[in-house]
Amino acid sequence: MNNSKSNKVAIIIGAGPAGLTAAYDLLLKTDIKPIIFEETNAIGGISRTVNYKGNRIDIGGHRFYSKHSSIVKYWLDILRLQNKPAKDDLILKRDITMLKKQILKNNKIYSYTDGDPEQQDLVMLLRNRISRIFYKKHFFDYPVTLNFNTIKNLGFFYLISSAISYFKIKIKPIKKEENLEDFIINRFGEKLYKTFFKDYTFKVWGKECKGIEPSWGRQRIKGLSVKKTITHIIKNIFKYKGKYHKKVETSLIGSFMYPKYGPGQLWERMVDLIIKQGGEIYFNHKVVSVFHKDSNVAGVDVLNSGNSKTKRINGDYFFSSMPLKNLILGLTPKINKEIRSIAGGLMFRDFIVVGLLLNKLKIKNMSKIKSINNIIPDNWIYVQEKNVLIGRLQIFNNWSPYLVKDEDSVWIGAEYFCNIGDKIWEKTDRDLASLAIEESVEIGFLEKKDVLDSIVIRVPKAYPAYFGTYNKIDKIYKCLEQFENLFPIGRNGLHRYNNMDHSMMSAILSVQNIVNGKKSKRNIFTINMEEDYHESVPEQGKYE
Repeated sequence: MNNSKSNKVAIIIGAGPAGLTAAYDLLLKTDIKPIIFEETNAIGGISRTVNYKGNRIDIGGHRFYSKHSSIVKYWLDILRLQNKPAKDDLILKRDITMLKKQILKNNKIYSYTDGDPEQQDLVMLLRNRISRIFYKKHFFDYPVTLNFNTIKNLGFFYLISSAISYFKIKIKPIKKEENLEDFIINRFGEKLYKTFFKDYTFKVWGKECKGIEPSWGRQRIKGLSVKKTITHIIKNIFKYKGKYHKKVETSLIGSFMYPKYGPGQLWERMVDLIIKQGGEIYFNHKVVSVFHKDSNVAGVDVLNSGNSKTKRINGDYFFSSMPLKNLILGLTPKINKEIRSIAGGLMFRDFIVVGLLLNKLKIKNMSKIKSINNIIPDNWIYVQEKNVLIGRLQIFNNWSPYLVKDEDSVWIGAEYFCNIGDKIWEKTDRDLASLAIEESVEIGFLEKKDVLDSIVIRVPKAYPAYFGTYNKIDKIYKCLEQFENLFPIGRNGLHRYNNMDHSMMSAILSVQNIVNGKKSKRNIFTINMEEDYHESVPEQGKYE
């Protein structure tokens, strides 16, 4: 690209991580002006932070880590990396020096303006991840490991039967993994699958593992297995000094960065930078139609919810993080009937989080890990009790002490996975709060008298589903190749259960394709399909 002003415009649909990264990257690397249209009045999509009376909720929980140095550099260009103790570090006398050195060195980043979270707001904290499974009123390591704690909680005979089940599948594995059940059994054995995966997966997706594509496991569980978890434990015991994050399975990553006031803080700051550099963003503006001609998208119709008027907006490039289903069905003129049918069959899982402000937790911290007021130290807990609908519990105090207005209170999130129209989705906020309290009492986490306040947040289309017509999604990707200036990005834009860094990567690669004049979108469509996203780790922020 030359340095002269081209007056070219990029229309970006959605102000989540992918859409905002696309706009920011365009401003950094091109002379193309980004204009963002966001359907809601919120920034960050599912990665936003909700501020309720000074107590902040992280929707779904977002750890900031990546195998790509360039993604980490993006974050640290926007928020300063913690260099001095945070509030809880001071109280618990934690040393962050080694963790900081490890993160910087292994991401090939050596110098940054350091932040003091006690004095500054735009700071990226250094955090340790702790997440466990709660099953039969006991805590188990996540991911599942056959260690002393597991043996103690489930019993020696369970260990023997699990080991037999595991070695049996190793001797005679399922040759063709046709569904998620096959995938998990091949890696953990049938006994562990039935204990820790079968029922919980149904709770999350509302569907049996047999009805879910194995590709979900390949993305979310990746190469994790009993063998790898045991190896991981042994290496930790001997203080293994391997490269941080790069050689560790995603599910085993034990530390991460985190914005002082939650993930939304980073995206809100990015919006400020986008506007300052000449980009535009319009909230409560929904793209309802996408017009194309001669293998290019020409414009979009945008509905302004404020005045209910629709306006045609033309552009040169188009980035879509709207649900892939909506994009395909919104293309005008209508495209191939088969592709529209496949798009119509793409499905989602919706999500509700109930924030509960407490005087204290009833459940005690029996671990060796120190925490403020000695609350259990977990970031989140996978609740696998069959008698409750809660899928996960977050403890926001442990993500960042600055998410909680009063450090003597406990701020938790009870998460429910559902579908729009379900009985639970249709409950009133009051009834949902009562349900979350009753179920938390039932599993022994709190007492009703300690509840001070609550809030209910509903998140539609939170998780792209790996059933319905997902097994035919490659036909949609192939169809989209014909539109040279259209770039589907992000979790919903690609209909893939991506992490935040994958969503950012889809935007960065799209911009790079424009800069390089690359027409194929294969590098976008294959992000997170294999362990290294089908991409080699680029040097100096370049993605080829």
